[in-house]
Amino acid sequence: MATIGRFTQSKDGGWTGTIRTLTINAKVRLVPNDGRDNPSAPAYRLLLGHHHIGDAWEAQTNDNEQRPYLRLHFDDPALPTPISAALFPSEDGVSAKLLWKRIRA
Repeated sequence: MATIGRFTQSKDGGWTGTIRTLTINAKVRLVPNDGRDNPSAPAYRLLLGHHHIGDAWEAQTNDNEQRPYLRLHFDDPALPTPISAALFPSEDGVSAKLLWKRIRA
């Protein structure tokens, strides 16, 4: 898995950070979705400035530790398909890494 972003926890309970790939270099925010009306709704909105570019859902790893993480899905008109990635908080919960892995067909 490649690290494509680094984040820090913000005061509002969300995350702020940067997503960097060969074609993306964006400062973004994950803002809690206070309008969440059902369990399958995203827990966070991914914002670039004031623009909604994606969402994040709470999840847990399938290993023995069952660590919490966020499943992100975001899009860019310049890309052929949306990007799916996972945000894994550090053990202290203050910082996090955004990881991406190419899905092989």
